[in-house]
Amino acid sequence: MKRFIAIVLLVLSLSSCASTKQKVTLVAHDSFAISDELIAEFEKSSGYELEVVRAGDVGGMTSKLVLTKDSPIADLVYGIDNTFSPVAIKNKVIDGNLTAIDYADVCFNVDLNYFAANNLEIPSHWKELTDPKYKNLTVIENPNTSSPGLAFLAATYAYLTNPQDIPEPIGWWLQLRDNGVKVAASWEDAYYTDFSGSTGKGEYPIVLSYSSSPAYEVDELGKPKTQALLRDCFRQTEYAGLLTNAKNKTGAKAFIEFMLGENFQKALPESMYVYPINSSVKLPKAWEENAKPATSIVGDKLDISANRDKWLADFNWVFEVAP
Repeated sequence: MKRFIAIVLLVLSLSSCASTKQKVTLVAHDSFAISDELIAEFEKSSGYELEVVRAGDVGGMTSKLVLTKDSPIADLVYGIDNTFSPVAIKNKVIDGNLTAIDYADVCFNVDLNYFAANNLEIPSHWKELTDPKYKNLTVIENPNTSSPGLAFLAATYAYLTNPQDIPEPIGWWLQLRDNGVKVAASWEDAYYTDFSGSTGKGEYPIVLSYSSSPAYEVDELGKPKTQALLRDCFRQTEYAGLLTNAKNKTGAKAFIEFMLGENFQKALPESMYVYPINSSVKLPKAWEENAKPATSIVGDKLDISANRDKWLADFNWVFEVAP
């Protein structure tokens, strides 16, 4: 009888320990993906239970973090990039420094089947999208809420302010608007719903996406169905950071270290379409063939923090959208 009681007490003790396992909460954008195997690896190695809260696109997520900074919805954040990080830093959302986790090149993608079927020439540069032959063919993301959208807005100001390039940025955006561009709220909406070259089979054969996206749009023979325009793209770096007033700072730091580890870094290309910040990680074969980085980058020297409000005001005036 005593042995039975001892066993029961042991089981109850173990159950109690399991139920009181400390939790670390990560807030991330909607495109964040992590496998069950990686979650299990982190939880086993760290002793923490991981909870993931998805909070929309990067712009929306950043706004939520600003509004809740006194009582944060998580312990750490992943996915704030170099276009929205100035907002987080200015509003003191981050405790300490941001840590780079991955990067990606924001480039336009085209649906090769559409262009072949319509005997249409693929543009060699995104500035050609104002040409009437591409009327009603392009979808972009709203820079007020979408990090790729803001990345491309910054790229236009970096590229079109050169003296040899006419028109100036606002004039170019007006031409793009009049050429029938669609503005989607998020990358997910633009790529998966509006773009004709992805699963949504939408009505737009040109989409603002990433240089890596074509690696996931291949036919049965492994041939790409889409192509990225690799000239003058914007390099987007995504960060993780400890949130101000986080309850579990130690657990948050542990997960940031885990994201920098080889197994998490190796999974990034296939889980989130991004390049690992660890350059020693070998990329998947499909990436070597169909996910080449941009051939030229623009906007890396811009002071986004100083110009962001003006650029967004220009965009909102052109497209008559609310911030």
